[in-house]
Amino acid sequence: MAHEEAIDKTTDELVERAWELAASIRTALFATWSGQRQHLTPMSATVEPAVGALYFLTTDDAAKVGHIRRDPNVVVAFVDDSANKYVTFSGRATVSDDREKIRELWTVFAKAWWESPDDPSIRLITVVPSEAELWDSPGKLVASVLMLTAAISGQQPAVGDHATLRIR
Repeated sequence: MAHEEAIDKTTDELVERAWELAASIRTALFATWSGQRQHLTPMSATVEPAVGALYFLTTDDAAKVGHIRRDPNVVVAFVDDSANKYVTFSGRATVSDDREKIRELWTVFAKAWWESPDDPSIRLITVVPSEAELWDSPGKLVASVLMLTAAISGQQPAVGDHATLRIR
Protein backbone atom coordinates (compact mmCIF):
# COMPACT_ATOMS: atom_id res chain seq x y z
CA MET A 1 0.00 0.00 0.00
CA ALA A 2 1.23 3.49 -0.81
CA HIS A 3 0.00 6.63 0.88
CA GLU A 4 0.12 10.14 -0.46
CA GLU A 5 0.04 11.47 3.10
CA ALA A 6 0.07 10.08 6.62
CA ILE A 7 -3.20 8.28 7.37
CA ASP A 8 -4.28 7.05 10.78
CA LYS A 9 -6.23 4.09 9.37
CA THR A 10 -5.14 0.50 8.84
CA THR A 11 -5.05 -1.08 5.42
CA ASP A 12 -8.14 -3.15 6.30
CA GLU A 13 -10.03 0.01 7.33
CA LEU A 14 -9.08 1.74 4.07
CA VAL A 15 -10.13 -1.27 1.97
CA GLU A 16 -13.44 -1.37 3.85
CA ARG A 17 -13.87 2.36 3.23
CA ALA A 18 -13.21 1.91 -0.50
CA TRP A 19 -16.00 -0.68 -0.69
CA GLU A 20 -18.31 1.57 1.38
CA LEU A 21 -17.75 4.52 -0.95
CA ALA A 22 -18.46 2.39 -4.03
CA ALA A 23 -21.65 1.00 -2.47
CA SER A 24 -22.91 4.44 -1.49
CA ILE A 25 -22.11 6.10 -4.83
CA ARG A 26 -23.33 3.13 -6.98
CA THR A 27 -22.99 4.78 -10.39
CA ALA A 28 -19.60 4.20 -11.95
CA LEU A 29 -17.61 5.01 -15.03
CA PHE A 30 -16.64 1.63 -16.43
CA ALA A 31 -13.40 1.78 -18.48
CA THR A 32 -12.52 -0.85 -21.08
CA TRP A 33 -9.86 -1.07 -23.79
CA SER A 34 -10.99 -1.62 -27.39
CA GLY A 35 -7.51 -2.46 -28.62
CA GLN A 36 -7.14 1.08 -29.96
CA ARG A 37 -8.43 3.35 -27.20
CA GLN A 38 -10.11 3.40 -23.81
CA HIS A 39 -13.89 3.63 -23.57
CA LEU A 40 -15.85 4.91 -20.57
CA THR A 41 -19.45 3.92 -19.95
CA PRO A 42 -21.61 5.12 -17.04
CA MET A 43 -23.13 2.08 -15.36
CA SER A 44 -25.03 1.19 -12.21
CA ALA A 45 -23.07 -1.17 -9.98
CA THR A 46 -24.01 -3.74 -7.40
CA VAL A 47 -21.17 -3.78 -4.88
CA GLU A 48 -20.59 -6.94 -2.85
CA PRO A 49 -17.54 -6.54 -0.59
CA ALA A 50 -18.15 -9.89 1.13
CA VAL A 51 -17.40 -11.69 -2.13
CA GLY A 52 -14.97 -9.04 -3.39
CA ALA A 53 -16.86 -8.26 -6.59
CA LEU A 54 -18.64 -5.54 -8.52
CA TYR A 55 -21.56 -6.59 -10.72
CA PHE A 56 -23.13 -4.89 -13.74
CA LEU A 57 -25.93 -5.84 -16.09
CA THR A 58 -25.43 -5.16 -19.78
CA THR A 59 -26.63 -6.26 -23.19
CA ASP A 60 -24.85 -9.09 -25.01
CA ASP A 61 -24.12 -6.91 -28.05
CA ALA A 62 -22.69 -3.93 -26.09
CA ALA A 63 -19.23 -2.85 -27.28
CA LYS A 64 -17.83 -3.30 -23.77
CA VAL A 65 -18.65 -7.03 -23.91
CA GLY A 66 -16.34 -7.42 -26.91
CA HIS A 67 -13.70 -5.25 -25.25
CA ILE A 68 -13.73 -7.40 -22.10
CA ARG A 69 -13.47 -10.60 -24.11
CA ARG A 70 -10.38 -9.18 -25.87
CA ASP A 71 -8.84 -7.60 -22.76
CA PRO A 72 -10.42 -8.32 -19.35
CA ASN A 73 -8.43 -5.60 -17.53
CA VAL A 74 -10.82 -2.81 -16.52
CA VAL A 75 -11.03 0.22 -14.26
CA VAL A 76 -14.23 1.17 -12.47
CA ALA A 77 -14.42 4.72 -11.05
CA PHE A 78 -16.97 5.97 -8.53
CA VAL A 79 -17.25 9.75 -8.10
CA ASP A 80 -19.16 11.81 -5.56
CA ASP A 81 -17.86 15.22 -6.55
CA SER A 82 -20.23 17.13 -4.26
CA ALA A 83 -18.71 15.38 -1.22
CA ASN A 84 -15.12 15.16 -2.54
CA LYS A 85 -15.15 11.35 -2.38
CA TYR A 86 -13.67 9.16 -5.10
CA VAL A 87 -12.68 5.52 -5.45
CA THR A 88 -11.37 3.50 -8.36
CA PHE A 89 -11.04 -0.26 -8.65
CA SER A 90 -8.69 -1.96 -11.11
CA GLY A 91 -9.19 -5.60 -11.87
CA ARG A 92 -10.36 -8.27 -14.27
CA ALA A 93 -13.84 -8.53 -15.71
CA THR A 94 -15.72 -11.53 -17.00
CA VAL A 95 -18.94 -11.68 -18.99
CA SER A 96 -21.42 -14.46 -18.30
CA ASP A 97 -24.99 -15.55 -18.82
CA ASP A 98 -25.47 -16.41 -15.12
CA ARG A 99 -29.29 -16.33 -15.03
CA GLU A 100 -29.47 -16.92 -11.27
CA LYS A 101 -27.24 -13.91 -10.52
CA ILE A 102 -29.03 -11.77 -13.14
CA ARG A 103 -32.35 -12.50 -11.39
CA GLU A 104 -30.79 -11.70 -8.02
CA LEU A 105 -29.52 -8.32 -9.28
CA TRP A 106 -32.73 -7.42 -11.13
CA THR A 107 -34.31 -4.11 -10.05
CA VAL A 108 -37.18 -1.99 -11.26
CA PHE A 109 -34.58 0.24 -12.93
CA ALA A 110 -33.36 -2.66 -15.08
CA LYS A 111 -36.84 -2.74 -16.59
CA ALA A 112 -35.94 0.50 -18.39
CA TRP A 113 -33.57 -1.60 -20.52
CA TRP A 114 -35.10 -5.08 -20.56
CA GLU A 115 -38.59 -6.50 -20.19
CA SER A 116 -37.64 -9.06 -17.54
CA PRO A 117 -34.59 -10.77 -16.02
CA ASP A 118 -35.26 -13.65 -18.41
CA ASP A 119 -34.47 -11.51 -21.47
CA PRO A 120 -31.91 -13.63 -23.37
CA SER A 121 -29.84 -10.56 -24.31
CA ILE A 122 -28.88 -9.65 -20.71
CA ARG A 123 -25.33 -10.42 -19.66
CA LEU A 124 -23.63 -10.19 -16.30
CA ILE A 125 -20.28 -8.43 -15.97
CA THR A 126 -18.36 -9.42 -12.86
CA VAL A 127 -15.32 -7.37 -11.86
CA VAL A 128 -12.93 -8.82 -9.31
CA PRO A 129 -10.67 -5.95 -8.25
CA SER A 130 -7.02 -6.44 -7.40
CA GLU A 131 -6.38 -2.81 -6.46
CA ALA A 132 -8.32 0.21 -5.23
CA GLU A 133 -7.40 3.85 -4.92
CA LEU A 134 -9.43 6.20 -2.79
CA TRP A 135 -9.61 9.89 -2.06
CA ASP A 136 -11.82 10.54 0.95
CA SER A 137 -12.07 14.20 1.91
CA PRO A 138 -14.11 15.79 4.69
CA GLY A 139 -16.07 17.72 2.02
CA LYS A 140 -15.63 20.68 -0.30
CA LEU A 141 -16.03 23.44 2.26
CA VAL A 142 -13.54 21.96 4.73
CA ALA A 143 -11.12 21.06 1.91
CA SER A 144 -11.33 24.61 0.53
CA VAL A 145 -10.55 26.11 3.93
CA LEU A 146 -7.62 23.70 4.38
CA MET A 147 -6.24 24.55 0.92
CA LEU A 148 -6.56 28.31 1.52
CA THR A 149 -4.83 27.94 4.89
CA ALA A 150 -2.06 25.90 3.25
CA ALA A 151 -1.66 28.49 0.49
CA ILE A 152 -1.19 31.20 3.09
CA SER A 153 1.13 29.13 5.30
CA GLY A 154 3.11 27.61 2.43
CA GLN A 155 2.50 24.06 3.65
CA GLN A 156 0.75 21.28 1.79
CA PRO A 157 -2.80 20.65 3.03
CA ALA A 158 -3.94 17.39 4.58
CA VAL A 159 -7.36 17.27 2.93
CA GLY A 160 -8.36 13.71 3.71
CA ASP A 161 -7.31 10.15 3.08
CA HIS A 162 -5.61 9.07 -0.13
CA ALA A 163 -4.33 5.54 -0.53
CA THR A 164 -3.61 2.91 -3.14
CA LEU A 165 -4.55 -0.52 -1.81
CA ARG A 166 -4.11 -4.14 -2.82
CA ILE A 167 -7.47 -5.89 -2.63
CA ARG A 168 -6.30 -9.44 -3.37
